[in-house]
Amino acid sequence: MTGRYVLGFHEVDESQVAVVGGKGAHLGALSRIEGVRVPAGFCVTTDAFRRIVAEVPSLDGLLDELAGSDPEDREAVRTLSARIRRTVEETAVPSELAAAITGALAGFGERVAVAVRSSATAEDLPTASFAGQQDSYLNVVGPEAVLRHVSRCWASLFTERAVTYRRRNGIDHRAVQMAVVVQRMVFPQASGVLFTADPVTGDRRSAVVDAGFGLGEALVSGLVNPDVFTVRDGEVVTSTIAAKQRAVLALPAGGTHEVAIDPQRQGQPALTEAEVVRLVRLGRRIEGHFGRPQDIEWCLVDGDFQVVQSRPITTLFPIPEADDRDNHVYVSVGHGQMMTDPMKPLGLSMWRLTAMVPMHEAGGRLFVDVTRRLASPAGRAALLEVMERGDPLIRDALETVLGREGFVPAAPDPGTGASPATATATATATAAATASAPSAPIETDPELVIGLVERSRESIAALERDIRTKSGPELFDFLLEAFEEHKRFLRDPLSFKAIMAGMEATWWLNDHLLEWLGEKNAADTLTLSAPGNITSQMGLALLDVADVIRPKPEVVAFLREVGDGNVPDAGFPDGNLPDTDFPDGDFLVGLDGLPGGSEVREAVEGYLDRFGMRCVGEIDITRTRWHEHPATLLPALLDNVRNFEPGAAARRFEDGLRRARDEERDVLARLRALPDGDRKAEETKRMIDRVRTFIGYREYPKYAIISRYAVYKRALLAEADRLVRSGVLREREDAFYLTFQELQEAVRTHRVDERLVRQRAEAFRSYHALTPPRVLTSDGEALSGAYRRDDVPDGALVGVPVSAGTVEGRARVVRDLADADLAPGDILVAPFTDPSWSPLFVGIAGLVTEVGGQMTHGAVIAREYGLPTVVGVEQATRLIRDGQRIRVHGTDGYVELLS
Repeated sequence: MTGRYVLGFHEVDESQVAVVGGKGAHLGALSRIEGVRVPAGFCVTTDAFRRIVAEVPSLDGLLDELAGSDPEDREAVRTLSARIRRTVEETAVPSELAAAITGALAGFGERVAVAVRSSATAEDLPTASFAGQQDSYLNVVGPEAVLRHVSRCWASLFTERAVTYRRRNGIDHRAVQMAVVVQRMVFPQASGVLFTADPVTGDRRSAVVDAGFGLGEALVSGLVNPDVFTVRDGEVVTSTIAAKQRAVLALPAGGTHEVAIDPQRQGQPALTEAEVVRLVRLGRRIEGHFGRPQDIEWCLVDGDFQVVQSRPITTLFPIPEADDRDNHVYVSVGHGQMMTDPMKPLGLSMWRLTAMVPMHEAGGRLFVDVTRRLASPAGRAALLEVMERGDPLIRDALETVLGREGFVPAAPDPGTGASPATATATATATAAATASAPSAPIETDPELVIGLVERSRESIAALERDIRTKSGPELFDFLLEAFEEHKRFLRDPLSFKAIMAGMEATWWLNDHLLEWLGEKNAADTLTLSAPGNITSQMGLALLDVADVIRPKPEVVAFLREVGDGNVPDAGFPDGNLPDTDFPDGDFLVGLDGLPGGSEVREAVEGYLDRFGMRCVGEIDITRTRWHEHPATLLPALLDNVRNFEPGAAARRFEDGLRRARDEERDVLARLRALPDGDRKAEETKRMIDRVRTFIGYREYPKYAIISRYAVYKRALLAEADRLVRSGVLREREDAFYLTFQELQEAVRTHRVDERLVRQRAEAFRSYHALTPPRVLTSDGEALSGAYRRDDVPDGALVGVPVSAGTVEGRARVVRDLADADLAPGDILVAPFTDPSWSPLFVGIAGLVTEVGGQMTHGAVIAREYGLPTVVGVEQATRLIRDGQRIRVHGTDGYVELLS
């Protein structure tokens, strides 16, 4: 059975998705696996679909309309989709095509019942399953009915749900073709779905079987609850038998109908445990063939299992690769760095090359393996203690893993022991805490911090000077040496002591003042306007730029027009930036023709000289920096112009300083009134001086890292541009889908695998749909932890208290800094806030984030600005509606949703 329009299962395999679609390709592959029974069938190819499209000239215009419609206009999408479906269904099947289909059908015998099922080319893929997006029809009898239902399958490519799904996954409507599977119908006693990995927890060692009586439509449609079996290591470990009151059965003349199950049979299992185990063994064979966990539709016919579909489970978070078969426990780096978005390959490889601890990659994110630290009692205790202070959800997730007997093998303590600081380094892989903490104390001396900053500036200046003469292979050799200098800065014992001194003093103050005075989070006020905090200075400096702009009405009007997108060529889309120092050159140059514009331009460029290397998700070197796209700052800048009076930056800093001094006097006076009060006051004063000396430096190492990244990126983009000019790359951003080592090789050989670049770009898009876990095991189990608290009101959202105070206001849910539109008194609700979000902090009344801990960047700056803040609030951006009134309890760590 061959030809342009029809191919039998025996003629196709998984390499022919473009010809027979995802479902058809998988069924062809399944039919070739020894021991797997697949009902006989054939595929109506995508050539047939293209033939139909060619018969309908008006379809091209309708697709143009669909592509150009507003994604938010659901009525327009619904109307256009219906017109396209009607057009396809009403198109007569050409005689040649009809003959090919009916001829293949005749091979099954006279009026044999079949299933007619859609099989799109963007279906059952590793990155997008499209499950349920197109139509399938069961128990179709007769050639005329089959042809009619084939047309319906073609048309179902344009159901509203399929169109919306493609848009959400960034798939062009024209890029998807539709094949159709015609398969001999089977009439099972039981049917259902087998997941070869637990679809909820991600555990690859566990398989889950859903089972019901009759055809699987009863389960898919939600008509009945299935029996659910969990199998681990060849044994049923849990089972839930549902009361299955209804089933879907085939009608003799075609179609299906619902029937009631005999009451005495409703509570009986659809499968025996032996059958469940046998089914899972079959599933493991299928999983082994495809190389990834599968979602398998099965039927039990006369005691034998038949497989009618298998597709990848696309919702599982990938597992880091390991060179052994041991158990591993991984902690998310992104949760420590306040950036949980996926990173592109160049960004991943650069962070790994410049980090102080080995890292593992999965799903476009980075993880640190903490298995060995968890194995020893001292290491485990230190790690859990630091996690409790940093992110209690990570601690809870780790304790869940430790509760699994034997998963983490016990090991003796190393001779040197393990300090909390060392655990911090290993667990979070933050640039500021990457070496073992020296045991000797550090003097509380501001000059020490000044010296550290100056040494770093000198190192960055030397890097900028020396890299100018490097290009080609010589540049990459130079960069590898520069990375070692980069890590030497991070390893500097004195720098690490300074970071830990500020953090430990904060913890000491909070612990002791709670014990002695009953005051929660006392350090929050005591650290207001601490000196030397480069990240808080970034927000205040933007207020100073606003002061330059505010008295110039023509400039303000121009910037508002630019911000609204009404000035031609005012900006460039992210990821497609011209090769200039200021890609928004027209925006900055446009200032020169306005009264006072040159002064404003000078102020903006001065700000960019100091902070332009920053951006949202800045640990990924491929992200567009502010100096590459200055218009990103316009929303925050215009909010500052609108919402603040001149001199606001200085006033805010002085107000914070006054509040900190008042709190210090109050705390010390109250302590002296206590038994042994003079000693307590003296110790507390020493710790206040210590925290104010060092806590600001906590932010500097990250600033230095990102400053160096800006230098690296400028040089790498110059190499990418040369590769574009020589025809090796199609565009400079293609370099972002290569690792550092691959880009080095491309520069050396002038060759790039374009197919690899496209595959990496597609994988990166798919990673956005994955939610990274805080903790991941080598079994694939993804854990996010839970709060074990009973001290919050019903309905409140629980998180980590990181900046004291209570505030009530309007929630503004912001997922992209460039889209921020904030008014005084607003509470910012965001997925995460790395240092680049700090300019927004000066104009808000409170902060809620989904990610974070007591010493992450957002928490440090929130305390500096005196913002009541709760972080680590799971799904905050989904559970809190934009514009809703909320009350943030920054002292107690929860958020109330108000009416």
